[in-house]
Amino acid sequence: MVVSLFIVSSSALVVVSSLLKVLALTRTTPPSALGISHWSSTEMARYIKKTEGVYVSQTWVSRLWRENHLKPWQQGTFKISRDPHFEDKVRDVVGLYLDPPEGEVVVSVDAKSGIQALDRTQPLLPIDFGKTQQRTFDYARMGTTDLYAAMDIRTGKVITSLSRTHATPDFPRLMKKVAAAYSGQKIHVVLDNASVHLSGDTEKWLAKQNGKVVFHFTPTGASWMNQIEIWNGILTRKLIRCGTFRSVKALDGEIESFVKHWNSDCKPFKWTATAEEIIGKVRAITAHMEALLRATEIDDVARQAA
Repeated sequence: MVVSLFIVSSSALVVVSSLLKVLALTRTTPPSALGISHWSSTEMARYIKKTEGVYVSQTWVSRLWRENHLKPWQQGTFKISRDPHFEDKVRDVVGLYLDPPEGEVVVSVDAKSGIQALDRTQPLLPIDFGKTQQRTFDYARMGTTDLYAAMDIRTGKVITSLSRTHATPDFPRLMKKVAAAYSGQKIHVVLDNASVHLSGDTEKWLAKQNGKVVFHFTPTGASWMNQIEIWNGILTRKLIRCGTFRSVKALDGEIESFVKHWNSDCKPFKWTATAEEIIGKVRAITAHMEALLRATEIDDVARQAA
């Protein structure tokens, strides 16, 4: 925490008190009476004046936040897996990433379902000097497609299968392409716990492989461990999010072009986190969550007793 003040008077003490109050409040949810989800520098300045009787400017609050690396307007996401076999699965998957079996293939597999073919209602205005590309805010939905993808973690090469049906046989169709691409080699498949990965059709196909294909499941609620999710994010940013597609066929064609271009100069993702690092961080976050929950429960009891 950055605090560089010389306390020389009672007014300086007031400043220090306000500073500490702002830093403490910033790390808490605003009171429900304010009707806001997070602090802004303006709301914080008003609240300090109202509750403490001390005037602080919005600029002063903003500078204090910058100095202490606080950004209450930003929000991230997280998900703690409740899988009872979390640690074993982490060690299994991370072991494949960091030390893949010699002479065997490791692929990361997942489906990106419901990709929308969105067509803008008017032509795009192209990028120009000093101007960004512009598109209409409204659009027409032309249909959806599902993308099933498998990425070789050693090379970064991606094998895909597109489907408009969203049916159970779609996933085995991709796996058949993967098995054909690596014929004669043992294949380790990292995938999440989606129902299609556990369907009867999938189990029948897997049984016919006689151990040549082995499934390794990420913990439930921890699909972020699946490397193909990173590739899906790249596809979304570079094509889908800003793309305009007049039909599902056009969308499929653009995705296929993206995959072809990717594979022409692909590189693998470098996985660096060890299993123990991941498990240690999850344990720390879980302990922190439990402490917050206990604090909340104590606060509730105190309020009810008051």
